[in-house]
Amino acid sequence: MKSRTTFTYLFLLVTILNVSCSSDAIEGTDIIEEDGLMDDTNGIDGENGGEEDNGQDDGTIAFEAGLVLDEDRRFVNYVVTETAYNAFLQGEGDLRMVTNKIYEYVKDDYDFIFMLNVEEEQPEGLYFGRHTPVQNHVSGTGSNLYDNTGTYGSEGRLKGIIHMPRTVYVKSGPFLHEIAHYWANHNFLETTVGGHWGYASVGGQLGGFDELVDLGNNMYRGRLNGNNNFGTFANGGNSVPYGNAELYLMGLIPADELQSISFARNAERTGNSGEFSADEIVTYTPQDLIEQHGERVPSYANAQKTFNGLAIVLSVSAISQEIADRLNEDLENFSRAANPDDSWSSINNFWEATQGKGTMNIQVLDENVRL
Repeated sequence: MKSRTTFTYLFLLVTILNVSCSSDAIEGTDIIEEDGLMDDTNGIDGENGGEEDNGQDDGTIAFEAGLVLDEDRRFVNYVVTETAYNAFLQGEGDLRMVTNKIYEYVKDDYDFIFMLNVEEEQPEGLYFGRHTPVQNHVSGTGSNLYDNTGTYGSEGRLKGIIHMPRTVYVKSGPFLHEIAHYWANHNFLETTVGGHWGYASVGGQLGGFDELVDLGNNMYRGRLNGNNNFGTFANGGNSVPYGNAELYLMGLIPADELQSISFARNAERTGNSGEFSADEIVTYTPQDLIEQHGERVPSYANAQKTFNGLAIVLSVSAISQEIADRLNEDLENFSRAANPDDSWSSINNFWEATQGKGTMNIQVLDENVRL
């Protein structure tokens, strides 16, 4: 049995389209990481109903017309105009419009907001996931400190917004990957793959290998989980747990458990699986990394271990019961402080990916709603 831990994540799944991860903007403003592939190993406001009691017979809560909390309390369905919806599919969706509307009805109790489109197929040319950091109050990770929470309607709690064009990505990924982007890789380690680990021995959600084989003549092969291959920016959707450096940056392991990292300088991939050339292999010890960036503050002892997430599904009409049922099942599995059910097979939920060190809740409680 795999071990796991709980992250409090209440999802507001917003059915918005097309997103991709790997570009970093300037620290202190909006920093966006877009992910175009899950694995590179082979590659409107509605009208207010004016009702005092807006609960429905089926258990849903209608905050206003077109803004409904699902009866299982795991996501909000936000019906927007076709123009607004399509803007998300073009990577130009108005995140602030969505979050400011949501905060009219939901308290500032969430660390992350997850917006999901309801596309059946991946839109061509769009990223699979995008993470937009809203603030950073953690030093020692390579990132500057900043706070843009006010522009999104948050009173200081919101950390980041994740957008994915399909609800199925909660299960298949890049959900774990996008969550990792809040903490990494913001120049914690040098890389030729912006925002990701590239040719480094992190072997986690943001790429990298966990074993390096010297083939001679400045040729190397990176291996991951015993396989002769690895991704430079991703490693197989939700099937790969977080790497050691990712757990450290997330505040889930102490500094004395951080491991040394080998990095290939001026690496170039060949046509063979996991094989690349490099000018040299540089090793950074934990002491090297901490001296460069400073100690992580807050430290492991004081770092947050349980997170809240709010999921929003964006759509142009109310979603079907089939979509709602599937999404509820995936969100329940993803947020368990235990193994997901057998249908997930080798797929990790958040608790499992953190080795049971972090937890996530995915339900909107009465106490989270503005009455």
